[in-house]
Parts: sequence; C-alpha cells; structure tokens
Amino acid sequence: MSKRTLSVEISGNGSRHPRTDESNPDTAILNAAQEGDRKAFVEIVRRYEQTVYSFAFKVCRDRDKAAETLQDTFVNVFRKLHQFDRRSKFTTWLYSIVANNCLMKHRRSKLDEARMSLSDIPPHGDDDDSRSHPPIPVWKSTPLDGVMRQELRTQLDDAIAKLPLEYRAVFIMRDVEGRPAEETARVLRLSVPAVKSRLRRARVFLRNQLTEYMTS
Repeated sequence: MSKRTLSVEISGNGSRHPRTDESNPDTAILNAAQEGDRKAFVEIVRRYEQTVYSFAFKVCRDRDKAAETLQDTFVNVFRKLHQFDRRSKFTTWLYSIVANNCLMKHRRSKLDEARMSLSDIPPHGDDDDSRSHPPIPVWKSTPLDGVMRQELRTQLDDAIAKLPLEYRAVFIMRDVEGRPAEETARVLRLSVPAVKSRLRRARVFLRNQLTEYMTS
C-alpha cells in the first residue's frame, strides 16, 4: 500500500483546553498538541495516519484520493485542533473530518458513480427487519481484510464501489468498521433513522449484486 508522503506545515500556537480523561493514553498528547507542541502534533499524525488512510481508502475506493484525503485531513486537524472540545471521542471527531473531505472531493470531481436505483427500494422497516426480506449477510463478521476467499472479496469490493458515496460511507462505518449507529450519525451528520435507512438500502443493494455468486 503506497501513500504520498504526508507533509504538514506546523506553525503557531493552539489554545488551552481542560485536561480530561487522564486515563486515556491520548489525553496527554492531545493536551500538548492543543497547547502548540509541534512534536505532540507529529505524534498524533504518527498514531492516526494509518487509520485515516485506511478509512479514506474504503470510502473513496481510490488510492490517490485516499492519499489526498490523508493530507487534507491532517491539515484540517492542525487548523481546528483547538476546536476539539472532548464532547466526543477524538476518533469520532477525526472520522467526521475524513468523511467530510471524502464527500467534498466526490462532489468536486463531478464523477457520478454507477448510481443504481437505491431510491426505488421501499423505505419500510429498519435495517434488521427480516419479515419481508431474506436474511442479509452479517458483513462485519467478514471484513474486507479478513479471511474471505479472494474471489468473494473481489466481488464484494466491486459491489461496494458501485454504491453512491453517501450509502457507501454508512455501510463502511457500520458493517466494515463496526461503528455504532449513533457514532455513524454524528460523523456523517445524519439522524440515526437516516443511518438505518441508508444501511438497509446499501445491504439490499449489495445482497442483490452478490446473489448470483452466493447461490452458485
């Protein structure tokens, strides 16, 4: 996996924030970075760059875009770290920046990915309603980087790439990353019902895409 060299210019001083959750090993480094410690910020980049790149690649489905998102994310983190108020986990705040950067790049690119007619799927029921639909595979138990057979992994990867980005981001956070619906909603700035609706439609779409493979 190749990544562009991350280069973030560090200058200026952050503002002081209350020292909270001292049991968290990241607390001290976050406090120091918010107070303008350059080495502390570099350490934050070191600790989280692989997490950011991995999530960005899963959402963007493109290595160059993921590398650009990695760069942009830490530029945003550096500029806005003083705004992080500890009301949410640092990773939640970080994921929201990554997701926003991915969505902005998608809008700017004007590339309309193979949008299937997800809007035609009836919005009744929630994401775990099995009364009117066949069971949907529990994707989070077989992540893309797990022990799935290569052929199925390729088929699933291709199917995920066809999802519209707003559905793909929900699916990645919920079923690949295993994030709770509430955290996904905060990161993507959606309501929990909207997250459930998009997740259900994404699952139905992926199930339909893989039906022939799964039943052969």
